[in-house]
Amino acid sequence: MHTERLTELLQQLQKASESFLGYPVSKDFNYAELYDFLQYPINNLGDPFESSTYKVQTHDIEKEVVNFFAKLFRANPNDYWGYVTNGGSESNLYGLYIAREMYPKAMVYYSESTHYSVKKNIHLLNIPSIVIRSQENGEIDYTDLEETLKFNRHKPAIILTTYGTTMTEAKDDVSKVKKILKKLAIQDHYIHCDGALAGSFGAFVNPKIPFDFMDGADSISISGHKFIGSPIPAGVVITKRSLRDRVSKGISYIGSLDTTITGSRNGHSPLFLWYAIQKIGIQGLQERYEKSVAIAKYCKQELLKIGIKAWSNPGAITVVFPKMPDEIKNKWQLATEEDITHIICMPNVTKEQIDAFIADVTRIDHSRYLEEDIIYN
Repeated sequence: MHTERLTELLQQLQKASESFLGYPVSKDFNYAELYDFLQYPINNLGDPFESSTYKVQTHDIEKEVVNFFAKLFRANPNDYWGYVTNGGSESNLYGLYIAREMYPKAMVYYSESTHYSVKKNIHLLNIPSIVIRSQENGEIDYTDLEETLKFNRHKPAIILTTYGTTMTEAKDDVSKVKKILKKLAIQDHYIHCDGALAGSFGAFVNPKIPFDFMDGADSISISGHKFIGSPIPAGVVITKRSLRDRVSKGISYIGSLDTTITGSRNGHSPLFLWYAIQKIGIQGLQERYEKSVAIAKYCKQELLKIGIKAWSNPGAITVVFPKMPDEIKNKWQLATEEDITHIICMPNVTKEQIDAFIADVTRIDHSRYLEEDIIYN
């Protein structure tokens, strides 16, 4: 009986994975070489940069993953730390946790386009917060941020920027945020950058949109299962080692430091990410991005040809357009918010898939999608 159930489930998953265009998940991976590791209870408890009495772990592999992204994000080679998390939400929670420990009386500022997990994380950490308006393209409104900060100059500021918002892949400019803080003389501040999707290719966006450590970020998070791809959701958070030391506690029975959000941590995810970056490398990561940008450009052009007012933010692999009928939305698994939807041209998305989507759209009455709209890029 269980064999039939598994066969049925596998067929469902295979069918569903053939036609999703609206979610940032890469599926062009092959981890067959790692299947033997599924026989072992790999548990990365404790700090990946510290030894532990539990040896069925992948801490050394995890450190290499952290090193890779720390270099990509231009972290200080003498002052960085990080770990592989369960996903972007945990990574954001860690950044906010470090910030709260630094500034217990701080106020958090985040835009209305920020990922929904941030509001939950702020609630869990019990930090007061203020929502900042977003611009029409989804980017944070810097004028509103500055005016709001003026009213709270007596409080430390924790600012959560987003490098690739959920619906429009808008990218907040960390250097502009940093200038506002300097202008207002708010010296006690912390900037966390949520780069869940776009952070993995941020170094290759041209022209560059500032988001990394040299631009002023204090911590950066990404999702490993998005642009890189993994069968298990995973994330990476990078911060400064000097900041991590503020929350570390020694745990004698594991012989390590407690520095992460969860105690027991999935030790397979670091292995998947390590394997991927070993095979892809920096150049391969850039090529994946350039391919995705080219497909996004093609997608936008094809939508415009049939009268659909499609647009995208600079350097984005996300194409935004008016919401589609349920038959289109459900078939292609399109994420929709209010009056817009999008296609995210992940590395596995092909021109053939875009053509099939366009063919479906042309078969419906789309006259109501022809209203004037803004073309951002």
